[in-house]
Amino acid sequence: MKTINHRYVLRLLGLLLLLMSASMVLAFSWSIFEYFFRVSTWRQGVEIVRAFLVTMAIGGFIGGGLWFFGSTDGHFGKREALFLVSISWLVGAMLAAFPFYFWAKTHVFVPLQDRAFLSFVNCYFEAMSGLTTTGATVLSNVESIPRGLLFWRAFTHWLGGLGIVVIFVAVLPSLGGGGKKLFHFESTGIGSDTASSNIKETTRILLLIYSALTVSQIVLMKLVDPSIGWFSCITEAFGTLGTGGYNIYNASSGQHSPAVQWVIILFMILAGINFGLYKKVVLGKIRSAVKDTEFRVYLAIIAAASLTIGFFIYGTEYHATTGAVNEKDIFTTARDAIFQAVSIQTTTGSATANFDQWGLIPKAVLVALMFIGGCGGSTAGGIKVIRVIGALKIMKVELERAFRPSVLRSVRIGTHNVEYHQRISILAYVLGILFLFGLGSVLIMITEAGSGVSGTTAMAAAIATLNNVGPGLAAVGPVENFGWISASGKLILSLLMVIGRLEVFAILVLLMPAFWRSH
Repeated sequence: MKTINHRYVLRLLGLLLLLMSASMVLAFSWSIFEYFFRVSTWRQGVEIVRAFLVTMAIGGFIGGGLWFFGSTDGHFGKREALFLVSISWLVGAMLAAFPFYFWAKTHVFVPLQDRAFLSFVNCYFEAMSGLTTTGATVLSNVESIPRGLLFWRAFTHWLGGLGIVVIFVAVLPSLGGGGKKLFHFESTGIGSDTASSNIKETTRILLLIYSALTVSQIVLMKLVDPSIGWFSCITEAFGTLGTGGYNIYNASSGQHSPAVQWVIILFMILAGINFGLYKKVVLGKIRSAVKDTEFRVYLAIIAAASLTIGFFIYGTEYHATTGAVNEKDIFTTARDAIFQAVSIQTTTGSATANFDQWGLIPKAVLVALMFIGGCGGSTAGGIKVIRVIGALKIMKVELERAFRPSVLRSVRIGTHNVEYHQRISILAYVLGILFLFGLGSVLIMITEAGSGVSGTTAMAAAIATLNNVGPGLAAVGPVENFGWISASGKLILSLLMVIGRLEVFAILVLLMPAFWRSH
């Protein structure tokens, strides 16, 4: 009879916390440069640097303790992998929240717009939203936050995009068979084409591709608009490649020039593609990558959604995220339509227009895109295009069986047969998302009943967090924030974020009593 090997889990959790603490060195170093050598006062520099130092010390102490008392002896199976992946995100978000909280608590004078971080629940929500690449925020004035914290806030998207545990597998010593189990449960639908037997080599290739795309976006943004600052390029790239959408401007991506917005569109599309296809391209299998069914459907959905939205918003009046009224010309309309379609489908959540002012049909298209999401094996959230294709093909087969019960049809996606257990998995996942969407909406309506929340707002908040989109509609729309939601509501939404990021089952399985029994 085997129980969960808790000491193995604790040791690896300790290593993960040490890695996360070490990752804060980048934000810490930026803070030293920014506040001691450039623009701010010595006092403000001390506050932000101290926040990171204390956080890194806490992470190092707890992580080191877990590593010391843990052990890699014994079995590491699927239950251990599921437990570790789930607890890593829950605990990792807590560590990621500390810099926000410690800064706010030690800030000499906290302006009204900065007070959101005086609540640890708000800090936890912001950190969880960052790591899960959701991009929902409690901040009403992002530009009032120190750049060191904005760097860390954006960097959580980059860490969470590929997956903190996937990066963990890539850079730490060999975990044996445990590494492949961790990769499977944390890599957002990356299939057999990506998850090769040499899991460490696979994760390192993915990390290299991810880094190369990030650097490429930074450089290209600077090339098309030399007036944009390097800090803006870096943080925008973190949010784009991680499909998170955190920005250093209140106007989000609407702050940038049209040329920069087109660059962001390009890299949002690239971030929503299965990273396994990039591996194929690197290995010279370009034709196979281009012929991929999911890839083609993904691009077709973007094109159809962009055309539909553009058709219905052309000539209508709405505001850009900067507050300016749109110019109503075809070029601005096309750019806004394409940007928002791509941003929502890839679940990046960046905005150039207040799409909450659009008509019913454009908003309905955006809601559909929130559910569909990007490709499996990408940094995007949502149900994933591959599952949507599978679900529609299964539905077609079952419809035919209604009038031809003797006919047996296989379900194929491209050249691959969808086995029976895979059909069940697809349908169970879609059903799980719909159930959690309904449950989340009801819970938000209950927790926020005192504030008179509308059904539209409650449902939009549930969709936006469960599918890791970020902004929704109504009171959680693209120019609004989640700061007004109660502490209990924020914790519910934070849980929806991590459930969606880990694709439902990795978290919900922990609620089953059978999971904890000896086997």
